[in-house]
Amino acid sequence: MRNLKLILFFTLLLVAAGAQAQSYPTRPVRVIIPYGPGTGVDVVARMVTEAISKSVGQPFIAEQRVGAAGTIAAGTVANAPADGYTLLVDSSAHTSVPALMQNLPFDTARDFAGVTTLIENPLVLVTAQSRGYKTVADLVAAAKAKPGSINFASGGLGTSTHISAEKFRMGASFEAVHIPFKSTTEALTEIMGGRMDFTYTALTSALSGIRDGRLVALAMSSRRSPVLPNVPTITEAGVANATYSSWVGMMVASKTPREIVNRLYQETLKAMATPDVQERLAKIGAEPVTMPPDEFEALRRRELVENVQLMKTIGIKAQ
Repeated sequence: MRNLKLILFFTLLLVAAGAQAQSYPTRPVRVIIPYGPGTGVDVVARMVTEAISKSVGQPFIAEQRVGAAGTIAAGTVANAPADGYTLLVDSSAHTSVPALMQNLPFDTARDFAGVTTLIENPLVLVTAQSRGYKTVADLVAAAKAKPGSINFASGGLGTSTHISAEKFRMGASFEAVHIPFKSTTEALTEIMGGRMDFTYTALTSALSGIRDGRLVALAMSSRRSPVLPNVPTITEAGVANATYSSWVGMMVASKTPREIVNRLYQETLKAMATPDVQERLAKIGAEPVTMPPDEFEALRRRELVENVQLMKTIGIKAQ
């Protein structure tokens, strides 16, 4: 009799969980974004969640929580109720920050759960026309001619824009001063104003500036892009051991019911498959890449470990 009651109890729990997932969401969902308006993560997050919103009939409201290398945004989600109504859309910088910052107000491995990746985000090495660098070789030659005289901008310490530039600097064996900004938008503004020598940034963020001539694209971080077919990879440009690949992904608080995580994943797949989203992603040079929650979570945890070693190699200590 006791066993029968237990079976009935757990059956009811499963039925309730299934019903919860099917009815989710019943109210607006917050989408927390660590970077400023117009950045690649912001553009992709809004694009995809707007499509999900249309499908489920509830608003997905984008909220910028910029600063502290993305930890303000991450903390907002880590401390929110684990009910699927607060999402984090972040870049792969999410997995490098723990190697750079001590005493975070959350545990990156423990307090988040991956829903899915959204895109692979190609990074592009750019400079301003006024700097006069036409190729990677030009930039490297100038840096070596006057060691420590050039600088590079990033969207913040530990972001993909920072790590990719450090790998480039190390691979080409030159010194440069790192100037971190609060967002990629600020970093690009400084580059276009000619006040910084170079930055690595998401192609989604830089494409308009490249097309209108404000920026010169010198190299891609990992692979050639069909929207910039004549821009070589950093390896093709003569710098070894400097490739870097970045993603944009969706996460929730770790104790979010699995049924809701799966519902979000399925709705994201539907959104990514719509012709409108595919067309808009292609226009900004983003490659749609989705993976199931378990695969994304494995990737997230693997990178958390790998980035500790990467930071040691770069020579950056957690502060």
